[in-house]
Amino acid sequence: MYWNPLPVIADNLKGVWEERNWRNTPGPFYGATTDNCWTGRLVAPQHVMYDDDHGREFIYRQPQNPDEVRRVLDAAIDDPWEGYAADGDDYWTPTSVREWWADRGRLREWAIKLADKWSISEVHEEVEAANGALDLVAYLDNGMEAYLRGYVFWLAEGREPFVGEPLPEL
Repeated sequence: MYWNPLPVIADNLKGVWEERNWRNTPGPFYGATTDNCWTGRLVAPQHVMYDDDHGREFIYRQPQNPDEVRRVLDAAIDDPWEGYAADGDDYWTPTSVREWWADRGRLREWAIKLADKWSISEVHEEVEAANGALDLVAYLDNGMEAYLRGYVFWLAEGREPFVGEPLPEL
C-alpha cells in the first residue's frame, strides 16, 4: 500500500532530479549527488543503500510511516552535500514507474553481485552494506511491487487508495 510521506516533511531537501542515482526506488525521496561518507545506513538501514560507483547513497525502500520518514530525513540531514530530495512526485509518472519496474532485473543483478563482493570484505562497513544489498533483493522479490502499484495509483489519482480499492498493474 502506498502512503504519502510528504506532509510530514518540514524542510526542503536540495538534491537534483537529473543527478539522481538510477538505483533509487520510485517515490518522493531519492538520493542524487550525496556524499560518500556512508552515514545513511547508520540511521536508516531499511531505506538507504550505497552504490559501488562512488559510494553515494540512494533510497531503496521509500518510507511508509512517520517514523520511517524521520529516519530518511535523518540520513538526508547527515549528508553534507545536501544530495537528498523529496520532490520525486514531480517527476515520476505512472509510465516511468512501470519502465523502472520492467528494468528491475538490472538492479537485482547489481545488488546480488555487490552483496557477493562486499560480504567477504575486510571493511566492516562493506560487510554491513552487503546485508543491505540482500535486503534490497528481498524487497524486490517481495513487497516492492505492492508498494509501486500503490504509488502508481497515487500518481494517477492524486490520493492514497482506499483499503481494498483495486490498484493498477505494473
